[in-house]
Amino acid sequence: QLQLVESGGGLVQPGGSLRLSCAASGFTLDYYAIGWFRQAPGREREGVSCISSHGGSTNYADSVKGRFTISRDNAKNTVYLQMNSLKPEDTGIYYCAAGARFIATMKGESLRYWGQGTQVTVSS
Repeated sequence: QLQLVESGGGLVQPGGSLRLSCAASGFTLDYYAIGWFRQAPGREREGVSCISSHGGSTNYADSVKGRFTISRDNAKNTVYLQMNSLKPEDTGIYYCAAGARFIATMKGESLRYWGQGTQVTVSS
């Protein structure tokens, strides 16, 4: 079965850190750009970060720049999102998705695979 599986979410206090993982099953991530997206209750889905297939290009939403870092380990078929200095407004369900092209993936367009999501809650 071809799928993406996110993990690493949870409950964390403001200022804390989490590392999310996005693992591919049934296919290799080598040829795909990977984007992280999030959706909070009552809000539209928004792009958080994106990384190119080779890892040489990355992009971040203004709201997470300097706090979040995206990386990938193609040998492990996994992409990571390190989230530091978390804020309550970072709360939401985080999804990863795979697309053939970096710019389109960054925009949330033409995405081929989606994960089921992992909940991140930032609260004291």
